[in-house]
Amino acid sequence: MQQLEEWDDFVATRYRQGKSEEEFRNYEADANPGVTQFYRQNHANQTFDFVLQKKAEYCGLTRGKKSVWEMAEYLNTLVDESDPDTDLTQIEHLLQTAEAIRKDGHPRWFILAGFVHDLGKVLCLYGEPQWAVVGDTFPVGCSYSNDIVFPEFFAANPDSKMPKYQSKYGVYKPNCGLGNVHLSFGHDEYIYHVTRRYLPEKAQYMLRYHSFYPAHKHGAYRHLMDDHDERMFEWVRKFNPYDLYSKGRERPKLQAILPFYQDLIAEFFPDQIDW
Repeated sequence: MQQLEEWDDFVATRYRQGKSEEEFRNYEADANPGVTQFYRQNHANQTFDFVLQKKAEYCGLTRGKKSVWEMAEYLNTLVDESDPDTDLTQIEHLLQTAEAIRKDGHPRWFILAGFVHDLGKVLCLYGEPQWAVVGDTFPVGCSYSNDIVFPEFFAANPDSKMPKYQSKYGVYKPNCGLGNVHLSFGHDEYIYHVTRRYLPEKAQYMLRYHSFYPAHKHGAYRHLMDDHDERMFEWVRKFNPYDLYSKGRERPKLQAILPFYQDLIAEFFPDQIDW
């Protein structure tokens, strides 16, 4: 893909409200060649061993301390010169999601989850390829669901040739709980680990699983979920429309709303946190 926004736009189109099942199955019509190539790389390279390697590299939070605002400003340096149709900064994209949630009267922690949910995309600035940062997430170490977009591309993944990873449960136990399941690595997992000490569990689920479309959209992998996951996924589903459809809303009036978000962040986070 030329830019991360290509994947965002594809997902928003793919999961458009009111889309029929027949339309949904024709996802190739929604994908430009860049998105198709992205999924080829994502599905070929997100192996069980790769995920464990990246979780060990990033989820220990050893890259220093920064405030949430500093990291948002760092993400703002992810300039997308190849996209002539948007001049919104990364912070403005975050604020669009948060403001949509705020407008609907949700709790303050919910609004904050909207603001921080994409901060994990700083992985791109750490040098990670896009296929290791964004994309629909899915479990590794067990068979691939046909509800994952472009499932045919998994034929190029080395794990697809390993029987221990291709049974229904794979390396997991029935209804073991998603906390015991390794999903493909990306910005969801990273921002979950960064923020989990500070946000309520409902927000943690939103952050960790907002790209797990096979589960929260189609009900796939319920055989790995426990009862607690089932209850918490109601909050993931509440968050999803704001993640998909906030782009294109009114441009945030940054100076007018900045004090609200400064206070909101200070309410939940210390001055600096580990990244």
